[in-house]
Amino acid sequence: MNRLVLSLAVSLALAGFAAAPATAQIPNEPLALVNANVMDVRNGQILANATVVLRDGRIASIGAGSPPAGLKTLDLRGKYLLPGLIDAHTHLANLAAARNALSSGVTTARSAGVSDYWDVGMRELVRKGYVAGPDLIASGYHVRTRLAEEAFFNDPSLGDLMAGGVKSIDDIRRVVRAILTHGVDWIKVNATERAGTADTDPRQQMFTELELKAIVDEAATKNVPVQAHAHGEEGALAAVRAGVRSIEHGTYLSDEALALMKQKGTFLVPTYSTVIDLVEPGGDYDQPALQLRGQHMLPRLRSAIERAHKLGVKIVTGGDTSYGPTSVTRVAHEIVNFVDIGLTPLEAIQAATTTAAELLRLERSVGAVETGFEADLIAVEGNPLDNPRALQDVLLVVSNGRVALDRLDFAKRMSR
Repeated sequence: MNRLVLSLAVSLALAGFAAAPATAQIPNEPLALVNANVMDVRNGQILANATVVLRDGRIASIGAGSPPAGLKTLDLRGKYLLPGLIDAHTHLANLAAARNALSSGVTTARSAGVSDYWDVGMRELVRKGYVAGPDLIASGYHVRTRLAEEAFFNDPSLGDLMAGGVKSIDDIRRVVRAILTHGVDWIKVNATERAGTADTDPRQQMFTELELKAIVDEAATKNVPVQAHAHGEEGALAAVRAGVRSIEHGTYLSDEALALMKQKGTFLVPTYSTVIDLVEPGGDYDQPALQLRGQHMLPRLRSAIERAHKLGVKIVTGGDTSYGPTSVTRVAHEIVNFVDIGLTPLEAIQAATTTAAELLRLERSVGAVETGFEADLIAVEGNPLDNPRALQDVLLVVSNGRVALDRLDFAKRMSR
């Protein structure tokens, strides 16, 4: 990963980011994008010199010819137009982080755990147009054997679990019910221990299959799916058997677990770029113990992704970052790394668009540049099918029909 290039790209992106007014809704005016090379991410075909009209936050039309009279236009001058990227595993926790994600081309993000139900609040502010996206899919707190301390301040009714932890099926169901009352879209469970803390072994199973099934069943009462953090084989296999919709990380997945995932339609969100971050200096993780762990994990995870791809397991992009000031991981990196592992450029782009939308049950509204879909769009200089690294330098971001980033024109104008 070229950190100098990333730093420059992030700085440029933030310079052009259209921050939302603090006290007013962001305007959502009709807009026409002209002279665009529109990519169909379902088949890789390019519609050249197209005009894309946006109205009321959705794509109204795609075709040749001039836009309707009187519409504001943006000339893409042959730039490549794609659906906004989806980060299916993130830990956004403030507005600055949300802007960082959006400026990198992420227009939809699934929270993989955050304190104080910040993701629920952010989701609502974006929906109401008070804050520029990305659209956030909320999960609230992790379900784990020891809940985060701050979770008890949000739900003091769980206070009796502070000392002894979450031990019984009844405890588990209580925790899930409490999280659901906050209006989350997903439940996140730690099926194994973490990799990003030096005193835990990510292979250690945290919940049995029966306990995980209780989580899945309780979430299902509100039609809410479950994502399972699982590095180790035992915890991952139990989670797949229990019926989770996605396995997050999956470092030590066996062929047996992968075959079952394929059979049950379980998605894999490997967050490969974050394990690279474990290995390299700087970034979100910068500890010798984690660098040593990452050197062991990285080839194992690469093998798991390779085998998952060969089996036809659906693979989705996830940055597993908070998009904070030290973060060096982006969804664009995950796409490039997927290609290096063996996915085709189109398959890797689909992992961040159509396949990710299917995971999130949003395949009828996001993840493609199609009439009627949400106007979540990005533009880049070159064809990402020829060079996926083009996605690391996003020049235009449109979120819900609103221009959030415009770096299409660098020309200096004469002052009058």
